Amino acid sequence: MKSIVLSGVVASLLFFSGCSDKSPAVDEMAQVPTQEVKAVETETVSSENSVVNATSEDIAVSDSSSSESVSNNTDSQLSMSDIESTLTTVYFDFDKFNIKPEMQSNISTDAKIVTSSASAYNIKLEGNCDEWGSDEYNFALGLKRADSVKKSLTAEGVDASRIVMVSYGESNPACNDKTQECWSKNRRVDFSLLP
Repeated sequence: MKSIVLSGVVASLLFFSGCSDKSPAVDEMAQVPTQEVKAVETETVSSENSVVNATSEDIAVSDSSSSESVSNNTDSQLSMSDIESTLTTVYFDFDKFNIKPEMQSNISTDAKIVTSSASAYNIKLEGNCDEWGSDEYNFALGLKRADSVKKSLTAEGVDASRIVMVSYGESNPACNDKTQECWSKNRRVDFSLLP
């Protein structure tokens, strides 16, 4: 009996330890020849240069619209982080998600930036809360705050399909002190841009 069990175990081990016919997983990007990558980079650079040349020709042709062309060219050359730094944060009262009257001007300014300088990007609204309340409650409140800002932006003419909302609840504090001033800095909606 022992020999039957032992031979069964040995046969099973041989069967399961056989060579696999699967090929190993390989990172395909690591195998792309360097020449192809350089060709893609060259195409990108040459297309950017043609855009710059076209806008400089447009400026030379029309003197009356030259200031507008220069300002549009400047806006298009701003990086995503430069544009993000011009967007202002919207702050909320304790346990509230309605837009305060003094914050409506911030939203109007942000809407103008979003429709002009940031028109090539999508907008992410990040709802945040102070540390008071349960995690679930704060995540829901952060989402309500982001939704209030979204509604205000769409009322200002921003396309709703460009806006994404996320709630960080209390997990993304701007300030960690245990003071009223610090907690008020954490009750906010921040803007970030998405490509």
